[in-house]
Amino acid sequence: MSMPPTPSDTDKSTLRTTALARRTALSSEHRAAAAQAIAARAFPIPIKPGVIVAGYSPIRSEIDPIPLMQMLAAQGARLALPVIIARDEPLMFRVWSPTDGLVRGSLGILEPPPEAPQLMPDIVLVPLAAFDRSGHRIGYGAGHYDRTFAQLRAIKPFIAVGVAFDVQEIEAIPMQPHDVKLDYVLTEARVIDFRSI
Repeated sequence: MSMPPTPSDTDKSTLRTTALARRTALSSEHRAAAAQAIAARAFPIPIKPGVIVAGYSPIRSEIDPIPLMQMLAAQGARLALPVIIARDEPLMFRVWSPTDGLVRGSLGILEPPPEAPQLMPDIVLVPLAAFDRSGHRIGYGAGHYDRTFAQLRAIKPFIAVGVAFDVQEIEAIPMQPHDVKLDYVLTEARVIDFRSI
């Protein structure tokens, strides 16, 4: 796959805009097929009964993780979805199953209702704007996942799995001290393992 050149002085905002434009240009048919392709492939981590997998409610042109989450639930995983508490706070994760209703959160994103129990995930499926071959990601700039990963790592080990379209890979992402690497990225074409990088 050929990647567009990434000048060393290009900032994250420009990289984000370019990657999101490529993602948005994908057809709805490609999006749906990509989500199914990821769900149909063997997950790179063994799923033990009761393992807690946190996904996300897709927004804009994000790849839909629900088919993958349903496949993991069929293997015995417990599912959760993130809840945004406040702008500069880590995410909270609440129990969710595909038959549960969702409510609109403070930013309009669908999330479990307040009465759903809170969980600490073992595996976090992470949406992203762009990723590189070192396991770095660009989100939307609010830092929710960076803060969440820092909080989780202080409590328990977990695995961060980016879920993306192949076209979201870029050559290199400038890193900040607070940025957290992914362990894997799943795309419609590949499973990329960053743990030994």
